[in-house]
Amino acid sequence: MKVETGLFLVLAVFFLPVFIVYGVMTDWEEWVGIIALALAMGLGLMVGFYLYTTSKRVGQRPEDRVDGEIHENAGVIGLFSPWSWWPLVLGTAAAIGFLGIAVGFWITYIGVGLCIIALVGWVYEYSRGDHAH
Repeated sequence: MKVETGLFLVLAVFFLPVFIVYGVMTDWEEWVGIIALALAMGLGLMVGFYLYTTSKRVGQRPEDRVDGEIHENAGVIGLFSPWSWWPLVLGTAAAIGFLGIAVGFWITYIGVGLCIIALVGWVYEYSRGDHAH
C-alpha cells in the first residue's frame, strides 16, 4: 500500500499551497472555493492516513514487493452478489433524494426513506430466503 499511501499524501501536500494561494488571491472572501480546497486536502490526509495505518497493520502485500508472484494473491477476495437488485434500488433512491434537493425538498424525504429500505435490504440479503447462511 506504499504507492497508494504516497498518492493520497501527495494529493494533500499539493492542495495545501493551492488552498493558501487561492485564499490570498480572493482575499479570503470566496468561501466556496476555499472550503472545497480545504476539503480536498482533508480527503487526501484522511485516506492517506488510513492507508498508512492499514499498511502497518497488514504488512506488505505481494504487489508491494519486487519478488511478489501473481499466485500469492489467488483465492477468494470478497463476497459479491451477482444477482442482487438492491444496488439498483439504492442508486434509484439516491437519485430521487438528489432530485429532491434540486426540485422540491419534500421529494428528498421519499428518497431518504427508500435509501433506508434499500440499505436494510442489501445488508440483510443473505440472512433470509434461499441464500440464508
